[in-house]
Amino acid sequence: MSQAMQNCPLSEQQIVDFYFMEHRAKVLDIAAFLDRIDRAGDHPQASQRDVDFRIGALMDAVKVLTDGKGDRARRVLEIWSDPTTDPCPSAGIKGAAGAYGGPVPPAE
Repeated sequence: MSQAMQNCPLSEQQIVDFYFMEHRAKVLDIAAFLDRIDRAGDHPQASQRDVDFRIGALMDAVKVLTDGKGDRARRVLEIWSDPTTDPCPSAGIKGAAGAYGGPVPPAE
């Protein structure tokens, strides 16, 4: 039995009973977010992944959720994290982008 399994005080059934509805709502929220992007239609010939690097990172993270492998939280965080080790000369924005991959487009 893995260390993580030994440390969990709840059974699988208890986890599902306590947390399913909360996480169901989060998945529905992501679906609605992607539907809004589709309806915006700013880039009708582009896939959602091509519209913005953050959408591509989100889509990659969703694939991790369903690939059947463990360590999902770590792997999702790695998708969204900056893998570089060299400091950048200056920050181009004041806030975080939430995913690594390019500059955040300016707000209009």
